[in-house]
Amino acid sequence: MNNINNSMTMRIKALSVNESFARSAVAAFCVQLNPSIEEIGDIKIAVSEAVTNCIVHAYGYGEGEMSITVELYDNTVAITIQDFGKGIEDVDKAMQPFYTSSPEDERSGMGFTVMNAFMDKLEVISESGQGTSVYMEKIVGKEAEVKC
Repeated sequence: MNNINNSMTMRIKALSVNESFARSAVAAFCVQLNPSIEEIGDIKIAVSEAVTNCIVHAYGYGEGEMSITVELYDNTVAITIQDFGKGIEDVDKAMQPFYTSSPEDERSGMGFTVMNAFMDKLEVISESGQGTSVYMEKIVGKEAEVKC
């Protein structure tokens, strides 16, 4: 990727009420790259899934914070959502469709699958007891049209 054109970082509490704020704030920041409505929708869905995973799994609906960083390149949005919670024991297993560590909460186990479907790149790094970092990229604008 080329040099970063712009970036932002925010820290918010890992609360369900902040999910829509995080999704909207990231989408608003990404508008600088002139993405299509569909691309903004994809980004919002992926961010929503990542933030919800943090709220539910990292802290079990308890007290905690998350950091959201958005970097804008010429035609690419890079988003990192990081928590400082319990971490994921087995990332490969957690990324399998329908896997959930919270079946009692009637979770679908599709969070990472959805993120992967709507973004061009997804990486998950986690350390037990230290937290999880979800990195996503989306190519937007004219370059995305050429890619198809």
